Amino acid sequence: MIDYEELAEAMGDLDEDTVKELLETVMAADGGSQAQSAMDACQKGMDIVGQRFESGEYFVGDLIYAGELMTDAVSILKDALVTGDGGGTKTKMILCTVKDDLHDIGKNIVRSMLEAAGFEVLDLGIDVPASEIVKAAKENSIKIVALSGVLTLAIDSMKATVEAFKADGMDDVKIIIGGAPVSEEAMKITGADE
Repeated sequence: MIDYEELAEAMGDLDEDTVKELLETVMAADGGSQAQSAMDACQKGMDIVGQRFESGEYFVGDLIYAGELMTDAVSILKDALVTGDGGGTKTKMILCTVKDDLHDIGKNIVRSMLEAAGFEVLDLGIDVPASEIVKAAKENSIKIVALSGVLTLAIDSMKATVEAFKADGMDDVKIIIGGAPVSEEAMKITGADE
């Protein structure tokens, strides 16, 4: 039986060896039936990382490492987390960091978690202008778009992207936003979906 608190603490401590050892144990037991509990523990560990960053104990390099560790964790658990696929069509969505923002740590973590949840994620990368996002959505018949940004100016790019979809008559596309400057107020300003 795995100790999920130990897993959360190991993730928070950025103890790669312990995290991977515990996750391999989860996957070996019962065909990975406890993978979701392990993923929840990893997310709890990421909360610890965030708290340590806010308090000044961790730095940007630690956040990058934590993001890579979380991506590795999702990769280990992915087969057990993806359920109900049955060879059917996965829901496709776009994920990207908006124009004028080059940050991708959080975006990459979210992509891993979405893929583990069974989504087919078209990751357009960083610094993506609204026109490219609209074009990719049209070409791939995508109805869900997730926009990421860390800088405050990302809000303007997110708003421009929402407006570009509306101007193109694509009101049926759901646009969600995330990142450091995102709040309920930012959601209202940009016109993103709740």
